[in-house]
Amino acid sequence: MEATIHNLLEAIQTFAVHSNPLIGIMLGVGLIILESMIPVLPLALFIAMNTILFGNFWGFIISWVSTICGCMLSFYIFRKGISSFLYKKLPEDGHILQFMRRITEIPFADLVVITAMPFTPAFSVNIAGGLSKINPRKFLAAIIIGKLPMVYFWGFIGTTFLESLGDPIILIRIAVMLLIVYIISKIVSKKFNLE
Repeated sequence: MEATIHNLLEAIQTFAVHSNPLIGIMLGVGLIILESMIPVLPLALFIAMNTILFGNFWGFIISWVSTICGCMLSFYIFRKGISSFLYKKLPEDGHILQFMRRITEIPFADLVVITAMPFTPAFSVNIAGGLSKINPRKFLAAIIIGKLPMVYFWGFIGTTFLESLGDPIILIRIAVMLLIVYIISKIVSKKFNLE
């Protein structure tokens, strides 16, 4: 299996990166945006692929920007396409609308931490955000900050995830990054009044 993945990445790198870098970038961006709307696609694999194909810095940037774009696209599809219909059809005192109200009122720092967790299903967060009445500015700010450690995790650690679980230094780095993201989210939340 590992040899197959290695051969596939080598073929993609030869075709998409060396012969036409624009195709490689579009492929890297497109797969991640598509994953934001189709949850069965493996985001970790796409981010790891971008890191391998474009290097640590550019792979990270491409993956981070693509993840933000995909999350916001998914958010707006549910916000514009389904949200108003849902609120008209569901009873005011129903469980779903109560859940949507809780999401609307989620503290900014909590939303950042949820989006920063590597195993949080982004598709579910995007749907919940889009269906709720959460401020799009608040959602975007949380995604921008929260996706930094998530992309870092899958890009630099996702390629050798099982090995990283046994390496306490890498796990400490992730914990420190999550703490830093939480502190930044608190500062941004107060500065821009996003609570």
